[in-house]
Amino acid sequence: MTPVHHANGGSARTAGTAARRTPVTRWEPRLWALLLVLSGNMALDSVEVSVVLVALPTIGADLGLSPWGAQWLMSGFAVGFGVLLLAGGRITARWGTRRLYLAAMAGFALASLVGGLSDDIAVLVATRVVKGCCAALTAPAGLAIIVSTFPGGTPQRRAVSVYAWVGAVGFTLGLLLSAGLVEVDWHGVFLFPAPVALLLLVSGLRLLPPDPPRSAAPRLRGLPRGALVRSALGAATLNGTYQSLLVLFTFQAGGIGWRPWQTVLALLPACVPLVLTVPFAAAMVARFGTARLIAVGAFAAFLGQAYYLWRPAAEPYPTTALPALLLVEAGFVFAFAALNMQATAEIPVPRRGVAVALYQTAVQFGAALLLPLVILAAAAGGHRAALALTTSAAAVGLVTALIGLTRGPAADRAGQRPRAEAAEGQRIPTHRAVEE
Repeated sequence: MTPVHHANGGSARTAGTAARRTPVTRWEPRLWALLLVLSGNMALDSVEVSVVLVALPTIGADLGLSPWGAQWLMSGFAVGFGVLLLAGGRITARWGTRRLYLAAMAGFALASLVGGLSDDIAVLVATRVVKGCCAALTAPAGLAIIVSTFPGGTPQRRAVSVYAWVGAVGFTLGLLLSAGLVEVDWHGVFLFPAPVALLLLVSGLRLLPPDPPRSAAPRLRGLPRGALVRSALGAATLNGTYQSLLVLFTFQAGGIGWRPWQTVLALLPACVPLVLTVPFAAAMVARFGTARLIAVGAFAAFLGQAYYLWRPAAEPYPTTALPALLLVEAGFVFAFAALNMQATAEIPVPRRGVAVALYQTAVQFGAALLLPLVILAAAAGGHRAALALTTSAAAVGLVTALIGLTRGPAADRAGQRPRAEAAEGQRIPTHRAVEE
């Protein structure tokens, strides 16, 4: 899942200053069109995470790949996203938000075209890495444009809520698209984003505002740790175990002869609940605080992994995979927005952009590092060995969450901050992969 978070630092901070000079008093049609374009990009990034998932067994069989080779089509996107995200602030400060956004969108379209026309696994993985890099630039740039265009308070809060919700919808949409595209030709999984990205590029040329005055790129030194480190580790294990379980289930379903559309229907309980609850995430944090929600979410995710370890089969679906998928998704429903908010709870406003980059990098690398290890474990010892690894990783996330729960005042402040900031439009609902 691809996470969304408010980055009140770097170019976003400067852009916010520009927005205060020319406040927007009402939502004109042009603003709606701009929000639609930026949200479309967020949805496209989320689709990229899920659209390849269901196609993995088909692609692997057609190209003669083992699960180890095929999983790099998933991991490659996360690697590209995570590697470039930390440098995104410096690149944006040097080249400007608008210019960078348009260039990255053009690169995304070109990589989709090249991947869709190729049968070479090395080329396919390389294009996925490139698209991950482009997403690492467009996602924060799009959020910075929203912050600079929509004023603080209700208008900005509403705009970012729409942006985050569309990102959540994108993951589910990717699964549905994947089922149809694979039935026709799996190349369409890689090719279809090209015209969408080109449409967003052309629309962006007309609608994106000019760049504000450039600011110096933030530095990484001296960031407070504690809550940021716990949030990063918790989100990395949550996202990594989630994607790993979905990949394991997909290969398992393909191995017993399930059609892609059957796999998609089986995976919907692992993504639809988040779509329905994203609009209420901030209210949940305001009521219960981040530490409690993170602990509950980590516990649910651990139970889901442990349950599937106990019953590692795709059939009978209602008593094997379904409870595991629901529990793991419950982990996202409860914890992911709270993790995003806790990550910056102790960070001064000018430094939050850097903290968000570090946090999102951890989220992506959680999947990029764990997924290959899980596939290796499955090849060496079967599904139980792989699920033992994901369950162990989920246990690390649970222990981290429990440590945060015992921090007392720090945990309380993390829960109170979004409530206080809600009135000023400083909190934002989030989504996975995030991924996210």
